[in-house]
Amino acid sequence: MTVNPQDMLNRYLEAEEEVLAGREVRMNGKSLTLADLSDIREGRREWERRVERQKAGGGGPAFVRFV
Repeated sequence: MTVNPQDMLNRYLEAEEEVLAGREVRMNGKSLTLADLSDIREGRREWERRVERQKAGGGGPAFVRFV
């Protein structure tokens, strides 16, 4: 699967918005957050760096292949 860094960054931004909007389940007085905001933010920062390297014309290929 080939992924464009900008597309990945957009996905992380969407996920961050969903968590910040309160994507949470409450049952019997306990809550479950469906995503870890700190993990999402860490991933977003990584993809922001990749997008910036791509825009600068360096840092390797424009696409990443996940196997």
